[in-house]
Order: sequence, then C-alpha cells, then structure tokens
Amino acid sequence: MGFKCGIVGLPNVGKSTIFNAITNAGAESANYPFCTIEPNVGMVNVPDYRLDKLVEAYHPRSIIPAVTQFVDIAGLVKGASQGEGLGNQFLTHIRECEAIMEVVRCFEDENIVHVHGSVDPLRDVEIIETELLLKDLDSVEKRLVTETKNARTGGASAKARLEACENLKNAMSEGTPARKMLGTSDEMDSLISDLALLTAKPVFYCANVGEDEMLSGNAYVDKLREYAESNNSAVVVICGKIEEELSTMEPEEKAEFLKELGMKESGLDSVVRKGYEILGLKTYFTAGEKEVRAWTFHAGWKAPACAGVIHTDFERGFIRAETLAYTDFEKHGSWNAAKESGLVRTEGKEYVVQDGDIMYFLFNV
Repeated sequence: MGFKCGIVGLPNVGKSTIFNAITNAGAESANYPFCTIEPNVGMVNVPDYRLDKLVEAYHPRSIIPAVTQFVDIAGLVKGASQGEGLGNQFLTHIRECEAIMEVVRCFEDENIVHVHGSVDPLRDVEIIETELLLKDLDSVEKRLVTETKNARTGGASAKARLEACENLKNAMSEGTPARKMLGTSDEMDSLISDLALLTAKPVFYCANVGEDEMLSGNAYVDKLREYAESNNSAVVVICGKIEEELSTMEPEEKAEFLKELGMKESGLDSVVRKGYEILGLKTYFTAGEKEVRAWTFHAGWKAPACAGVIHTDFERGFIRAETLAYTDFEKHGSWNAAKESGLVRTEGKEYVVQDGDIMYFLFNV
C-alpha cells in the first residue's frame, strides 16, 4: 500500500476531473455544484521505474506495484461544517486518509461557473481550511466535556490531558490547525491522535491550471505557492484536461505526448511523489521469478518493522535480511552479479532500510 489521500475542494474547481484522470475510474464530472454525491474511491498504481527494471530482469509470474488510494468527496462550501451543502456528511471520510490534497482552481474559463463568481485561490483555500478547522473544533469541544469530568476524579494524568484539551481548543479557536500543536506535549499528541483531527493531517495543494499554463504557471499559482510556503506546505501544478488525455494513452504514446508538451512527468506522478514526500514514505522491493513487488514503509524504519509490512510473523521472528541497494543492482544487472562483487549485505535488527533496497528476509516463528 502507498498512502490514502483525500481530495477536497470547492465545487467546480476540477476535483472530479482530476480524480477521473489520475485514477481512470470514471467518476461523473459536470459543470454544476455537488456533482459528486457519494465519495468516489480509486486505486492507483504508484509509478516506479525501478520496479519496471526489476521486472525486465526477473520476468516474474506476478507483478505487484505499490498502490495509492484516492478518495474524492463532495465539493465543500462555506458552512459545510454546520451542514451547508453536502460536504459535511463526507468530512468523516477524510478522517481515514493519511494526507489531504486541496484542489484549487487557478484557471479562468467563463464557461465553467465558480460558486463565488470569481477565481481567487486564497479565498477558496481559506474557506476549505476554515471548514476543516470548525469541524475539528466541534470534536475538541465535545471531548473537553469528557476530559473535564475525568479530571475531577482522576489524578495528575487526567488533569494534564484536560490542560492539553483546553490548549488545543484555544489554539484552534484562534485559527491554528492541529498539526501545528503536535509535539507540544505527549498528552497533546495522544489527544490529537485519538480524535483523528482533519487539520492534523499533512496538506498539499493541487493548482488546476489551463492547458497553456501548465509549464509557465500564472499569477494565481504564484499566490498559492507563496501561501503554501508560509505554511510549510507545497503546490503541485496540474492541468485536468491534459491529465484526461494522458489517462487514455498507452505508455509509449503517453511518453511521447509528455515530451511534446515539455513535461518531465504526468500530474499523477507529481501528486504521488509529493504525497510520499510529505508523509516520509519510501519503497523497498522483493524480487524473484515468482513475484516482483514494491513495499511502502516510513523513512527511518529498521529491518524488522519493514519485514512486518509483509507479515507480522516476519517482524516477530526476524533473523536477518539479505540486502542489495537498487543502484548496485542496476549497475551489475542482477542479484547474483552484485553478490559476486560483494555488494549483497547481511543486515540485522538495527539496520535502517533505505529507499530502493532489494530485500530477502529470513525469519523463524
């Protein structure tokens, strides 16, 4: 599994168009608000040239790439957290996601109506993030009632948790998202985790631009980038129309089309790469004639934890891992050739797995 990403935005900003393009899932897209009523869910294979090279070398019977799940919910509007529009009933679907991608309209088109009558990325972002914050604040206020009762009869830990809840409420009332409160105390981290707060999730922005602005960008994108940088976030520029065309092409045709456009990668590649980056996700591989497979893990994980991604028994009974860096595999062309050159290593429980490692785990349970 890669990661689960929630796609949010105002109505008519191109959410469903982009969702269709990157997942090729056929979600309805139309020029009127609330076109998306039921949340659309799509699974996307994570593009990785290293997996392709391993497949070329092993010719396996089975190929299993990492996958990313995208959840496209109904367009949010001002007041969604209080039940306006259809967005409120779907905000809970974002709680299950690891990251949030905010699709922001950064193109002019008089044929596509904007719910607020004009294109203004920063206004749109403020509306979305205010609604997420208000939804979270409601959750915190409800928990505060419980924590207040617990503190009356509990000990020091109960009082510390109440203090954390009060601090969180005060911060959010002033417009501070939960992610900025992480790390202030153990009680705060535990509280935020328990409540699965929306504003605790990493956010990045998807600037939807016109076809002729994909490479050059525009003033709307510049403003969005400036805002994102001030909040330690990032912007991925994407053109929904171009992605729709790419989604129908065969790999060779797609590569040629991207070259003609002067693009190094598709919007899908950019989105997945940015999601991996902000979540600190990496990939290791297992490879053989039976199967070549990509596995997702968090940067900094040691070998036993990475083995546990395959099966908990692998972690519980971990003995050692035979490991080869992908760059060494690529240089020598095969596991055996790299091994003859002394590049296949035996790693123990303290080994921190690196992105691109090819691994073979030995375990005993």
